Amino acid sequence: MHFDVIIIGAGAAGMMCAAVAGQRGQSVLLIDHADKPGEKIRISGGGRCNFTNLHCGPKNFISENEHFCKSALSRYTPYDFIEMVDAYKISWHEKTLGQLFCDGRSQEIIDMLLSECDKAGNEIWLGTEVLDVKKGDDGFVVTTNRQAINCDKVVVACGGPSIPKMGSSRFGYKLAEQFGLKMIEPKPALVPLTFTDSLKEPLKTLSGVSVTARVHNERTSFDEDLLFTHRGMSGPSILQISSYWEPGEAITINLRPDTDIQTMLKTARTDQPRQHIKTSLSQYLPQRLVDHICAGVKKERLADMSDKELINIALMINEWYVKPAGSEGFRTAEVTKGGVGTDELSSKSMESKKVPGLYFIGEVVDVTGHLGGHNFQWAWASGQAAGLAL
Repeated sequence: MHFDVIIIGAGAAGMMCAAVAGQRGQSVLLIDHADKPGEKIRISGGGRCNFTNLHCGPKNFISENEHFCKSALSRYTPYDFIEMVDAYKISWHEKTLGQLFCDGRSQEIIDMLLSECDKAGNEIWLGTEVLDVKKGDDGFVVTTNRQAINCDKVVVACGGPSIPKMGSSRFGYKLAEQFGLKMIEPKPALVPLTFTDSLKEPLKTLSGVSVTARVHNERTSFDEDLLFTHRGMSGPSILQISSYWEPGEAITINLRPDTDIQTMLKTARTDQPRQHIKTSLSQYLPQRLVDHICAGVKKERLADMSDKELINIALMINEWYVKPAGSEGFRTAEVTKGGVGTDELSSKSMESKKVPGLYFIGEVVDVTGHLGGHNFQWAWASGQAAGLAL
């Protein structure tokens, strides 16, 4: 049995690549060990698939080479994918910050991609494990638990180890290392952060509390929602900063970025001296958060509080300095940071520079997007780039 192309991984990037290559006349076999294609698509966006972002660009990605993603992203934009979505009459809506979601279920995107693969005449083997890939003089031999298949080219689109319950693995990394490609150490990204035990206990009453916060470290900053959990913190702002966070590093959180709490409290002390501190803060923060902040405050009325006491309270809100214990790891990470080094690949075709005919696309590559549809756009763009080059 022989195919022009074998694509390992029937996720977002793999299906996109298969459709593009197949519609260009290539015979394509798409292989995945899962029983269903596109499982990460299915669970994304709360089941509605945040399939792209209107503002997606190189600035929304992390990589050892910040320029690598530019070629693919410029040649396949969010509007190109929207055009396909509209052609299939899939209704969608925009949420905050340019994020686009299906009005219905994520399955509509999966069905669209499968339909594109069907048009291309692709063959898809699900529930099939790839055991080995070898390169010979006449192409590659891909050995599966069903049989060995010959092909001219191999595309690795099997993602990273994030969300293992979806069947993710490090197989793509093993292949890269087998063929001598340099790897950037894979790390969990877009992942909740955890508290130290000393912080977890006093903050356990805040589990479920959400605020719009500014979270930053020395390198970047994000203004989005923050959610307290029984383990630590989650929500978009925390997931975003996690991709830039290093173990042992502190982050600074502004729980009310649009309000100078120190100035507000001093003004309130002058205008309403008999007002209780909790009453003042409750106008700006959820009550449970106010109760926690004021737990160690002995005085109640603003009039009885010194400038120093007001400043200390304000710092807890506008400049809360936190050193997370760690992250929840790959178990809950939405994506993997790191992967196959971009220096090893052509930015135009995604082909290995060392091994002609071997391609890497999607999450397996050291290109990691911000939260909000950017990682899917990289999957579409890198899949299309390889599909056009095959």
